[in-house]
Amino acid sequence: MPARGLCRLTCPGCSREFDEQTTDSSCRDCGSLLNLIVENPDAADVLARRFDDRRGTMRGVFASGVWRYRELVVPTFSDQQIVSYPEGNTPLIGNPRIAAWTGVERLMIKHEGLNPTGSFKDRGMTVAISQAKRTGARAVACASTGNTSASLAAYAALAGLPGVVLVPAGKISTGKLAQTVAHGALTLAVRGDFDVCLALLRQASDALGVYMVNSVNPFRLAGQRTIVFEMLHQLEWAAPDWIVLPAGNLGNTSAFGAALEVARAVGLIDRIPRIAAIQASGAAPFAAAFADGFRTHPTVQPETIATAIRIGAPASWDRAINAIRGTNGVVAAVTDDEILEAKMIVDAAGVGCEPASAASIAGLRQLVARGVIGKSEHVVAVLTGHVLKDPGIIVERGRPPIEIDPTLAALETALRAQ
Repeated sequence: MPARGLCRLTCPGCSREFDEQTTDSSCRDCGSLLNLIVENPDAADVLARRFDDRRGTMRGVFASGVWRYRELVVPTFSDQQIVSYPEGNTPLIGNPRIAAWTGVERLMIKHEGLNPTGSFKDRGMTVAISQAKRTGARAVACASTGNTSASLAAYAALAGLPGVVLVPAGKISTGKLAQTVAHGALTLAVRGDFDVCLALLRQASDALGVYMVNSVNPFRLAGQRTIVFEMLHQLEWAAPDWIVLPAGNLGNTSAFGAALEVARAVGLIDRIPRIAAIQASGAAPFAAAFADGFRTHPTVQPETIATAIRIGAPASWDRAINAIRGTNGVVAAVTDDEILEAKMIVDAAGVGCEPASAASIAGLRQLVARGVIGKSEHVVAVLTGHVLKDPGIIVERGRPPIEIDPTLAALETALRAQ
């Protein structure tokens, strides 16, 4: 049965309201991206007890770290309409080595790379694919730098829907491409970058009638809000001072801001953490706009080793501005060298992440050094992808295997050389 509550799809540009079962992601009148607004009648203590009771559920929709919070996600789905692995249930990790390197005394790491397909995308995909199923979509499609395509392919297969992915030719890691192909999606390598892929897909969505599940999709972002809901739940609803995350297409930045607004509105938290969105310096139009007070809307030709955030024209721009302003947040950029150094620290500490994820750790260190984030403040940094998402970087830049003879003496020599 659906949970209690109502959903409204609204246009922030012209205030037009849309039926909940629309397949549109943007307003046909003014072009603004649609917002999904959830209205829940329950008090905070009722919700908190309900979420507690569901934690640890082994089967059914509440085994999911997304659908555990269904009253705050999409309360109108029935159990039969939900397509779930389950996903979520990612840990908050305390690691003193990483904390010491960043300069923060109280650091927790929310590792979204431990989702079923290895990235946070699964949280949004379970909701978007469930909506596709509910609306009778003929096929689902995305443009992707890799993680979205892997997630779409898996969830489309789970739902029995045809999946189509557009990826930049020659600019997707082997690990992510292998996942996409393994799950049977039609994979099209487009001669162009991610922004070209997304523009083409938006045309195709209207012309060919496929359901687009990129982060422009309001149902995708509704699922990604649960990163914050689950994080706050794990912290027993004691909000941290800062949440630091990588920023590419700005879907998570937008979703995090919306989630924090919802959590405070229903009374689950009594204050809003500040958001720090971190971009790679080779793909940092949002950071440039922040430095200019958001008076400009630049785009760039993106180039960074962090492929998951190699995006020059972020789609969720206006939503992300609202999230930064609404949380008194900041936006920063870090170089590829800083990202790789942070990745080395995270990997060597036994946690591990893909390069784009390490942007949050590199950015945190920079913001502490600049005095923006205090050393004694409570920080949660989000890692968005698994260490095996980009194995090429590890092979190129990691410590290579040492070939030895099968003798004890050779083994001892290698150990002494440590």
